[in-house]
Amino acid sequence: MSTGRPAPPEPVHYERRGAVALVTMDRPEYRNAQNSAMTYALDRAFYRAADDDEVKVVVLAGAGRHFSAGHDIGTPERDAHLPFDRKAGLWWDHSQKTGAESRYARESEVYLGMCRRWRELPKPVIASVQGACVAGGLMLAWVCDLIVASEDAFFADPVVRMGIPGVEYFAHPWVMPPRIAKEFLYTGDRMSARRAYEVGMVNRVVPREELTGHTLELAERIAAMPRMGLALTKRAVNQAEDLQGLHAGLDSVFGLHHLAHAHNVETGDDSLGGMDVRAMKEARR
Repeated sequence: MSTGRPAPPEPVHYERRGAVALVTMDRPEYRNAQNSAMTYALDRAFYRAADDDEVKVVVLAGAGRHFSAGHDIGTPERDAHLPFDRKAGLWWDHSQKTGAESRYARESEVYLGMCRRWRELPKPVIASVQGACVAGGLMLAWVCDLIVASEDAFFADPVVRMGIPGVEYFAHPWVMPPRIAKEFLYTGDRMSARRAYEVGMVNRVVPREELTGHTLELAERIAAMPRMGLALTKRAVNQAEDLQGLHAGLDSVFGLHHLAHAHNVETGDDSLGGMDVRAMKEARR
């Protein structure tokens, strides 16, 4: 039965420009906050790029002023309670479960599972980041091979305010030095694009008006390389990161992340430590 309301627009736009697939998150009115619909749409877009023999490089971007403000914890289209066709793992449907079982099953799929699989896409992926790249937005940027940021971009993982040790895809000590990662998490402060470049998390910083053109130019240069050479090189570097503990580290901190959620529920009113969107904004002031 129809509700009489129009269906929300597709939250991810896919476009091919020569040998480059441009994948754009398209919820600008919500700063590209990631609901499940967006996450699964991203998954479809990455599969499409992987399957297209004409595509050699993928660019991930966000429409509007911001790359992504993170997971959707408060928009009218928040859909964490709904079932989706699971793609990233073998955990069961979370929607009819309760407590830690529901949250662990869902986040094993849409956060840790999806991010791990996207990291293994055998074509180079470049993140084109402007404005906010916060919490869950970091996860999307970090699974990319390169990050090009505009001068107005900023990065933050403020979830320690919720009593949670960082986002689900806990790559912090691999994408930046450990002491910088601790400061980043302990304070929840924003890291500027220039600082992110200095610590090695970002490859290039460019003026905002040049971001798209610069990113596509870099993608086209990389696309001139042999497909198999790119795939094997990406695999080689990813394997080196995993030998340095990334894969096991993600598993161990994912467990701590869910311990924090459970602790919040035992000692308070909800799994986020009472920190909704408004409370998070207030805490930053």
